[in-house]
Amino acid sequence: QVQLVESGGGLVQAGGSLRLSCTASRLRFDDYAMGWFRQAPGKEREGVSYISWSGKTTLYGDSVKGRFTISRDNAKNTLYLQMNSLKPEDTAMYYCAADRDWARMVNHREITNWGRGTQVTVSS
Repeated sequence: QVQLVESGGGLVQAGGSLRLSCTASRLRFDDYAMGWFRQAPGKEREGVSYISWSGKTTLYGDSVKGRFTISRDNAKNTLYLQMNSLKPEDTAMYYCAADRDWARMVNHREITNWGRGTQVTVSS
C-alpha cells in the first residue's frame, strides 16, 4: 500500500515562509502525478498545486500563484512545496496526494493515495 508522509508544517507569522515535504514509499514514485491540497476548518478541500511525473508540468491554484512553488525529487521519492509570503488565509491542514492519472489529480476526482496531512498556521 502506498504511503505518503508529510512534514514541515508549523506556526509562522504572516509574510514568512515554510517548506513542506512529502516522502513517498511503496510506489514507483516517477510513475505518479503528485499534488498538494489543503483544507481549512469548515471549508472544502482545495487543490493548491500539482506536478507531473517528470516535474515538467506544474499547476497552481489562483490563491497561491507567485507565492508557492511545487517541486519533486524523484531520486529521493520526495515532493516539496515552498511557501513564501504566507498569509493568514493559508492556514489549513496540507495534504499530499499521488495518482497515476494526471486528469484525476487536477480534477480532484477519485485520487487514489493521500497522506495524513501537516498543519500550517499563519498568524497575523
